Amino acid sequence: MSMHEIRICGLGGQGVIMAGMIVGKAAAIFEDRYATLVQSFGPEARGSECSAQVMVADEPIAFPYLRHTDLFVALSQGAYEKFIHEMKEGATLVYESDLVTVDERLPKGAKKFGIPGTRIAEEQLGRRIAFNMVVVGFIAAVSSVVQVEAIIKAVADSVPPGTEAFNMKAFNMGFEYGKNLLS
Repeated sequence: MSMHEIRICGLGGQGVIMAGMIVGKAAAIFEDRYATLVQSFGPEARGSECSAQVMVADEPIAFPYLRHTDLFVALSQGAYEKFIHEMKEGATLVYESDLVTVDERLPKGAKKFGIPGTRIAEEQLGRRIAFNMVVVGFIAAVSSVVQVEAIIKAVADSVPPGTEAFNMKAFNMGFEYGKNLLS
């Protein structure tokens, strides 16, 4: 069975839960696979730690909690510190390069990809709120957990009506950043 364990974590207000929902929706609805989402966040709406645990599989998922992360998305230093130990050998780390300092704790064979997502959202799009869509685009470019076409459909299906073009622009900026990083 093909199973991917994904943790997206950071701070409230970064769109962590929405990013997790989009990845799960892309797999479950637009790829006809199985997905679970377990979310965790502090009592404050913004600034507290939050996490989205997403599992994607080709067969039903019996246990929805992560054990060993295949894809770890760290959007704050605190999130990196708290969950770096969950990564398994050969896993992929995606991180906000302006906010997270990666150290020697990466497991053997791990790949790491950083993006200044907050800066891209603020400077190129003029709105920090687009940060999570930049990151989702970057995830689509540097990982193969879900097909790009499915994620694009999930983004369009998940954002408020009337904001689809803006959110797709943010997604495309993250995607292009990732593709340029890989080339």
